Amino acid sequence: MGIGLDELGYDEKLYILAFDHRGSFEKMVGDVDRVPGAKTLIWEGFQRAVELGAPKASAGVLVDGQYGPTVAREAKAGGYKLAMPVEKSGQNEFDFEYGDQFGEKIEEYDPDFSKVLVRYNPEGDRAMNERQVEKLRRLSEWLHEHHRKYLFELLVPAEPAQLEKVGGDADRYDTELRPELMLEAILQLQNGGVEADIWKIEGVDDRETCREIAQLARREGRDRVSCVVLGRGASDAKVDEWLRAGSGVDGYVGFAIGRSIFGESVKAYAGGDDFDREAAVDKIARNYLRFIEVYEGAPAPA
Repeated sequence: MGIGLDELGYDEKLYILAFDHRGSFEKMVGDVDRVPGAKTLIWEGFQRAVELGAPKASAGVLVDGQYGPTVAREAKAGGYKLAMPVEKSGQNEFDFEYGDQFGEKIEEYDPDFSKVLVRYNPEGDRAMNERQVEKLRRLSEWLHEHHRKYLFELLVPAEPAQLEKVGGDADRYDTELRPELMLEAILQLQNGGVEADIWKIEGVDDRETCREIAQLARREGRDRVSCVVLGRGASDAKVDEWLRAGSGVDGYVGFAIGRSIFGESVKAYAGGDDFDREAAVDKIARNYLRFIEVYEGAPAPA
C-alpha cells in the first residue's frame, strides 16, 4: 500500500462548508470577475457561524486556489481545517488541475486535506476507470509519502443501461442501484492502490447501507479511515435525511455540504442592486449551523 495503516485515516469530527466549485460558480454568478467576491461572502458566513457557536475544532472549508486563494490563506492562518481541490473542474474523467505540478500547488497552500472529485461507475468505461485509478493512485502515494491527507469525493453517475433498469427514474437509481455500485467502486479503488483518508460519500437514506460503506472503507486494518456525507445541492429535507442516516454510524465523522448552505445567498449576491449582504451572511451561517445540529441529533430549528 505504500503507507503504514496506522498513519492512514482521519477520525475526528469534521463539518466542511464546501465552495470549491469553479465552472458551476461561474454560471451561478454570471460574471467571472465577481466569483471571488461570492467566495468571500461564503467565508464571512462560515466565520459568523463559528461566532454563533459552530465548533471551531471541527469546522472547515473546502475552497479552490483559482477563485478563493485569499480565503484559503485566511482559513489556514485562522486555524480552521482547510481542504483544497486537486482536480480539473467540470471533467467527466479525473485529471490534475496543475498537471505534474500538483505537488507544488499542494505545498504552496499546505491544506489539511487534498480533495479530488471523481466520477467512477464500476460498470462504466473500463479503460477510463483504469486511467483514473492510475492517476488517483499516483496522488495517493504522493500525499502519503508527504504525510498529507486524501479527501476523496466519489460520485457514481448512472450508466444508460442502469437508468433503463429503473425506468429512467433517477431517484430509484439512487435508492435501488447506487448503494451497491458505491461499495463496488470503493473496493475497486482500494484494490487499485487508491487509499483515501476520508471518503466523501453521496448520501444514502438507509442507515444499514451507511454502516456497510463505513465498514468497507475501514476493512483490513484501515481502522481510522472515515466517511463524510456530501450534499449534492439537494433540498434541506433530503440532506437532513442523509445526515441522519450517517450520524452516529461508526466510521462517519460529519459532512461536506455546499450549495444547500450558500446557494440562495450567492444567487442574491449575483442578483445585484438590492442585495442585503448582512442577511446573506447570516443565512449562510444559520444554514451551516442547522446542518451541524441535524447531524449531531439536536432538534433542528424551525
